[in-house]
Amino acid sequence: MEPSIYSYSLCIALPLMSFFGFYFLLASTPGKAIFNNYLRSRRIMGVAILLLAANYSVHFFFGIRFKNTDAAILMNLSTYFLCYWLFSSALTTLLDRFYITKRRLRTHICLWILFSILSGIVLLLLPKGGLQTTAMFALAAWLVIYGLFLTRRLLRAYHRVIRIFDDTRADDIGAYIKWLSIFTYWAIIFGVGCGLLTFLPDEYIYIWILSSVPFYIYLFLCYLNYLLFYEQVENAMEDGMTSEEEDLCDTHKPGTGTEAGYPFFHAEIAKKIKGWIDADGYIRPGLTIKELSDVLHTNRTYLSGYIKTTYDMSFRDWITGLRIEYAKRLLARYPRLTIADISEKSGFLSPSHFIRLFKENAGCTPVKWRKTEAEQYGVCGWGK
Repeated sequence: MEPSIYSYSLCIALPLMSFFGFYFLLASTPGKAIFNNYLRSRRIMGVAILLLAANYSVHFFFGIRFKNTDAAILMNLSTYFLCYWLFSSALTTLLDRFYITKRRLRTHICLWILFSILSGIVLLLLPKGGLQTTAMFALAAWLVIYGLFLTRRLLRAYHRVIRIFDDTRADDIGAYIKWLSIFTYWAIIFGVGCGLLTFLPDEYIYIWILSSVPFYIYLFLCYLNYLLFYEQVENAMEDGMTSEEEDLCDTHKPGTGTEAGYPFFHAEIAKKIKGWIDADGYIRPGLTIKELSDVLHTNRTYLSGYIKTTYDMSFRDWITGLRIEYAKRLLARYPRLTIADISEKSGFLSPSHFIRLFKENAGCTPVKWRKTEAEQYGVCGWGK
C-alpha cells in the first residue's frame, strides 16, 4: 500500500477526533445540577475518543504499522477493548446514572489488563505459525463477545427506559433518545469491523480509518442535539422510575391481588375513565399517568394495571389511539382546518409527530385519509 493513502486518511480523521474529544471534555453545560450526569457521560465519551485519537497519532507520526505489524495490532486490540467499555459506559450512564460503580470499574479495568497481557504474549512471544494464528482468532472472538455483552447491557437499559416512558407519559419522550439505539447498532458494526480490520493486510487499513469520520460526526451532533432535550428527558426518567418503585411497593402490599378486589377497582375506574374520555381530557398536551390518576382520584398503580388489562397496551399507546380518533373526527368535520391546527388541537407534540403516528395507526397520512375516508367517517364516527 502507498503510505500516502494511509497518511491522508489519518490526516482527515485525526483533527476531527481531537476536536470532538477535547470539546466533549472541556465544553460547558448549563449550570443546573440536573446536567451533571450528561456532563459525566460526555466526558467519558471524550476520553474514549481521545484515546482512539492517540492511537491514530502513534500510527501517523511513528508509522508503527510499517515497522512492527504485531506491535501495531497489540496496540489496536488493547485500545479497542478499553474504548468498548468507555463508549458503552458513556451511553449507559445517560440511561442509568448509577451504572458506573467502583466494583464495576475495577472489574472492567482488570479485564482490560488481562486482555492486553494475553494479547502481548500471543503477538510478541509466541512463534509464527498455527498456534499464534489460533490464539489471535481467540482474542478476536473475545473482543467481539465482550463488545456484544456491553451492547446487550446498553440495549436492556434503553428498552427499560422506553417502557417506563410508554407506561407513564402520553407524549413520545422516547423519540428524544432514539439516537442512542441507532448509534448503538452502528457502534456494533463499526467496533466489530475495526477489530477485524486490525488483522487485514495493510492495503485495506485506510477503510478502517475513513469509516470513523461519519461515525464520530454523527456522535458529536447527537450529543449536541440531546443537550436541548436532556432536562425534559431526565425529569421524565426520574418521575417514571419513581412511579415504577411505587408500583413495586403497591404490588407487594396485602389486599392488592386479583382476589382482593381488582374487579371492584376496575369497575370504578372504568366508570371514571368513560366520563373523562367523553370530556376529551386526553387532548391535554404533556399528560402523564400520575396526572390522570389525580384527576380520576384513583391509585396510579391500579390505573396502570387497568389500562394494561383492559386495553392490552401501554399508557402512551392508549392515549395516542384516543387522540388519533379525535383527530379523525376533526379531519372529517372541519375540512378547512390545517394539519398543524388538528395536530395542536389533538394534543400532539408537533405536526411531524402527529403525521408519523397517524400513518402508523391509520396506514396513510392525514391528508390522504381526509380525501378517501373522511366522508364515511364523518357520518358514523363523530358521535363516538
